[in-house]
Amino acid sequence: MTARFVSALQDARRRTLALVAPLGDEELERQLDPLMSPLVWDLAHIAAYEDLWLVHRHAGEPLLHGELAARYDAFETPRSVRGEVELLDADGARAYLADVRERSLAALERHGLDPVVHEMVLRHELQHTETMRQAMALGALADGERALRDAPLEGPDGWLELPAGRFTLGAGADGFAYDNERPAHELSLPAFAVARRPVTNGSWLTFAEGGGYERREWWSRESWIWKEEYDITHPPGVATGHPEAPVCHVSWFEAAAFARAHRARLPTEAEWERAATWNQEPDRTDRGRLTGLGRVWEWTASALHPYPGFVAYPYREYSEVFFGDRHRVLRGGSWATHPRVSGPTFRNWDLPQRRQIFAGLRLARDGSTR
Repeated sequence: MTARFVSALQDARRRTLALVAPLGDEELERQLDPLMSPLVWDLAHIAAYEDLWLVHRHAGEPLLHGELAARYDAFETPRSVRGEVELLDADGARAYLADVRERSLAALERHGLDPVVHEMVLRHELQHTETMRQAMALGALADGERALRDAPLEGPDGWLELPAGRFTLGAGADGFAYDNERPAHELSLPAFAVARRPVTNGSWLTFAEGGGYERREWWSRESWIWKEEYDITHPPGVATGHPEAPVCHVSWFEAAAFARAHRARLPTEAEWERAATWNQEPDRTDRGRLTGLGRVWEWTASALHPYPGFVAYPYREYSEVFFGDRHRVLRGGSWATHPRVSGPTFRNWDLPQRRQIFAGLRLARDGSTR
């Protein structure tokens, strides 16, 4: 088990370094947008997080660079100031990554594997490479990755109808899951229908050209104020992207307005999870599945709240500090999400006005579509 984990850890690092290898130091060190970190901050943050958890907390050893702990803590140094504070340069960040990895592998050999903590650190790096791609999408994304993002959808269209019934939401007790995915619990859902495919660029362009950003009745008060204040129009890439590719970089505000314009709504996260796992239930076939899963994160109607019986583990800052009505849940993963991270119970979240993530939507309706 330890050997397999080390292999996965090293593979993740190769992916991280390969992602930034084509970029010059200047590109790594500048902040492309206040909502995104300089890429060099992400690199050093990955190192600091690994050192904190695998060497300091798991093995009980001092931090390699205690003086850098606050600078590379996501809460102590928010994104808005990461372009202003003094950071390690590109060479320094790469050296920090290498030095911490040597320490964490030595600590693993001496103290053994913690299946939760070590897996958490591995997934943390995989998640940050997606965050880095979000920044790179502003101008430094490789052509091959743009092609992954912009490829047309395949599979059937239409609606998947699900009857009323009991459903288990969340991750079971076995295996790794984040604290906000547990405990699994049963709930009753009324009948609903969900679109088999995410909304496409072509559909969004029709919405925008048909007055989607002018029709006040489709927007909530809060979302209309946001749209007017920031002069929001259709997301970048909609007009130039493939019409059958999923629309991307959509805010929750826009997604909800699009749904209203189509006499539909966003699915709740329970509905999303039930629909995404429908073909795994007894007597279900591929005719009962969604298509386009994993192409874009999909906004849900749900705010981020703990499941009944939630217990923060291994630290409350991963989930608990974000609970409440401010953040909306996204499900499913994107083209940039590593398969080890994405899964039917994984809960992502962001503020409803955010557009920087690779996010789109899938429509839902009450009852039957007939």
